Amino acid sequence: MLKNTLLLLLFISAFISCTDKKTSQKDDLAVSVKFDSILDNYYEDGLKLNPINATTSGDMRYNDQFPNFLSESYRDSLKSYYERYQDAAEAIDDAALSDTEQLSKEILLWECELNLETLTFDKDKYMPIDQMWSVNLFMGQLASGAGSQPFKTVQDYENWLKRVDGFLAWLNTAQNNMREGMEKGYVLPQSLIRKVIPQMEAMTDEDVESHLFYGPVLNFPNDFSKAEKEKVSAEFEEMITQKVIPAYQKMHDFLQEEYLPEGRETSGIADIPNGAKYYNHQIKLYTTTDMTAEQIHQLGLDEVERISAEMEKIKEQVGFQGDLKAFFNDVRENRKLMPYKSPKEVIAHFQNIKNTVEPNLDKLFSVKPKTPFEVRRTEEFRENSASAEYNPGSLDGTRPGIFYVPVPDAASYNVYSDESLFLHEAIPGHHYQVSLTQESTVLPKFRKTLWYSGYGEGWALYAESLGKQLGLYTDPYQYFGMLGAEMHRAVRLVVDTGLHRKGWSREEAIQYSLDHEAESRASVTAEIERYMANPGQALSYKIGQLKIQELRDRAKEKLGNAFDIREYHKQVLETGCVPLALLEEKIDKWIDAEKK
Repeated sequence: MLKNTLLLLLFISAFISCTDKKTSQKDDLAVSVKFDSILDNYYEDGLKLNPINATTSGDMRYNDQFPNFLSESYRDSLKSYYERYQDAAEAIDDAALSDTEQLSKEILLWECELNLETLTFDKDKYMPIDQMWSVNLFMGQLASGAGSQPFKTVQDYENWLKRVDGFLAWLNTAQNNMREGMEKGYVLPQSLIRKVIPQMEAMTDEDVESHLFYGPVLNFPNDFSKAEKEKVSAEFEEMITQKVIPAYQKMHDFLQEEYLPEGRETSGIADIPNGAKYYNHQIKLYTTTDMTAEQIHQLGLDEVERISAEMEKIKEQVGFQGDLKAFFNDVRENRKLMPYKSPKEVIAHFQNIKNTVEPNLDKLFSVKPKTPFEVRRTEEFRENSASAEYNPGSLDGTRPGIFYVPVPDAASYNVYSDESLFLHEAIPGHHYQVSLTQESTVLPKFRKTLWYSGYGEGWALYAESLGKQLGLYTDPYQYFGMLGAEMHRAVRLVVDTGLHRKGWSREEAIQYSLDHEAESRASVTAEIERYMANPGQALSYKIGQLKIQELRDRAKEKLGNAFDIREYHKQVLETGCVPLALLEEKIDKWIDAEKK
């Protein structure tokens, strides 16, 4: 009897345990489904708030929309959006989430916190336009017809006409905000204003057929009827003459007559209201670390010293007589390093680099993107002040990733750093990092379009170090170019913090750069003004690169002969863009799992 009773109790206990386990699994599944819904809604609501992001990712549902990002009502909507999803994410129980879901939750909370903090500052409200980063320049790319805005159907053309109306409302608000900002101490340095004025003037050309915004009309699809072409042409001509040119002329006159005389003579962001606190925010935003400006400045000085020693070796290898600074000047002015006469030759040169790299990629990568890739010359209207850059393909892979190369003067185009530039901006740099993220079947949608500069630019700079394994850097000048590119990012740590924390002038920052790298004065000047326009962004490259290299060294040390560089790269790239602290946690977990 006792034995039967014990057996019955054991059966009941097992039944209850099994039932509890099933209930727990069911509860966890319900939480997971709820969390997936939160992530999906966060992504979808984000596209509605920023239709431009939808277009660039290949989602064409909002191609006719351009909200006034500078209006108070928009800022209120943005604040409400981040607060709502912050609360929703915090209410989710971590214990019910998978590792991937937990990482998504941490990223979502990071996103909400950082963006809410951004909204506490008025800098972007009162200083919405600069020579390099602002919305009007990106809209110029779309207007040309060569960007992510499609011009394949009559409806596509009509959508653009509506979007331009929204953009011009933004441009008018920008001018009003800048005028108000002048009164409150928010104004650009004069050197930057002088670069913006010609950009605005370029859009006031009254020759409609040569106007940038007329570009899509010059490239009608073949299936358009004569009547459709005539109708759209007339609409675009009216848009340009009656709306675009007057709006840009108004902004140009304001900048020239009112804004420039009030422009700052100082260079650093600390000279605007709340500027020091804003810079601290920018450091966290772009490096995704808690490093201080002082720590970053010292790190930059240390890296400049280390890389200088490596450069000395190359100087000796090529037999140059003179100090390193003299070698910089020689590289800058060496006509043998300026072999081309036309932009087409420069673009073909990069295509040759691509052809060298591709057969060697299997040595380092087990996974490659499917998204197509192209090299293009930067549009003429912006190439005088543009850097080489990568524009991602669409999420569905139908639009290629594009590596843009500015060639304002082919005869003076110096090739000494082009191999490292290609590795950074193209393959396996941004094209691999962005495309593999977008093609992932595991990541939620909101993570496929995230951008953390510390990770993204850190990976691209790290990719430059892979050149020898990819068949490049056989020419000592190209290897010097790689060192020069790394030096360029180390110098950034020094001059960015110098400008915005230590009170350096534009001229002091320019001179420090000229003393430590082989860039031309024109190139260095454009770079320094870039840092002035967007404080902190330049810090992300070196901070991210050093972290990715540090994690690789850690994995190699702990795994020994079991370390596989292809698997390490897969682990880094499969997460998509993440804050560096979360990447470190992920790699440490992978190392532990591999050891077991």
